[in-house]
Amino acid sequence: MSKLLTPLEFQRGRPMKNRFMLAPLTNWQSHEDGTLSDEEFRWLTKRAIGGFGLTMTCAAHVQEIGKGFPGQLGAFGDQHVEGLSRLAEAIKAEGSIANAQLHHAGMRSPEDIIGQAPVSASDDEETGARALSTDEVHQLRDDFIAAAVRCDQAGFDGVELHGAHGYILCQFFSEETNRREDEYGGSLQNRYRILEEIIDGVRHNCRQDFQLGVRLSPERFGIDTGEALEMASRYLNDDRLDFLDMSLWDVFKEPVDESFAGSSLLELFAGLERSHVRLGVAGNIRTPQAADQAMNHDIDWIMLGRAAILQHDFPNRYAADAEFTPVALPVTRGYLEEEGLSVKFIDYMAGWPGFVEDSTKDAVG
Repeated sequence: MSKLLTPLEFQRGRPMKNRFMLAPLTNWQSHEDGTLSDEEFRWLTKRAIGGFGLTMTCAAHVQEIGKGFPGQLGAFGDQHVEGLSRLAEAIKAEGSIANAQLHHAGMRSPEDIIGQAPVSASDDEETGARALSTDEVHQLRDDFIAAAVRCDQAGFDGVELHGAHGYILCQFFSEETNRREDEYGGSLQNRYRILEEIIDGVRHNCRQDFQLGVRLSPERFGIDTGEALEMASRYLNDDRLDFLDMSLWDVFKEPVDESFAGSSLLELFAGLERSHVRLGVAGNIRTPQAADQAMNHDIDWIMLGRAAILQHDFPNRYAADAEFTPVALPVTRGYLEEEGLSVKFIDYMAGWPGFVEDSTKDAVG
């Protein structure tokens, strides 16, 4: 049997029935106040029905001013718990682990969406973001923890802390975007201090078997690959965590940093020693062959994004035929509707080159 179809145990919580995780995907589908919509409910539960061992929500923002895109799911208030509870219950009913990703966009929060200047670790001239005060950093930390507690109360199996892709935690990690002179800036330890405190807070305030993961990325947005490897190694041996999710952009490519030339990003992170913390990767895994190739390295699971958008039942298809041929791009709007995407999500995907067929194009060219 393929390793992808075998169960995966974690230190805490339920095991995954297979090694397929649904990536946390921006989709514009929830209500503007952050409450769950029927469209987002359908999109996510359809992936649980399709066989994903763990179904991850899109990035759910932990403060109103941390909203990063229209129609973003929220976890910043008690008004969100009812919808989150409905979602968690339905995902788990399909035998899939239900995890929520917790997020704050920081300087990447558009001012026209949040109604004020965005915030970040330090002032940023390009985006107009202002630096958080130390007290505000403490509040941000507490709001991440409070959002995790809400997800716990809603019945989720766990949460993932979004520390990747240039969002606010990543803005603290990077020396380029973090020029603070308090205890949250300067040394590598200080720049990761906010994440450390959030991890401690989630562990202290959520139930004992609540799963906790972290997402990191090794490049772009001012992240140094050497520092990313050092922190990944630390967290892979941190028993406060259950999993580390490395978002590698393309798992098979070599690092931009030439000092690591000769190895793919996947090889670099899969080669790190670890204790009981599970390691998974995301990035350009779109076919059964790519999934198998990734799992041939010393990782525990893979995360699918575009492949899961295109085929809600990718895991079930793989189980029936490990060499099935995925649908070819571009696809029609009607096809995506059948795959559980709303008009809002399809409009978002239409901005991705070559993804959605241009229905306005003259049929004869």
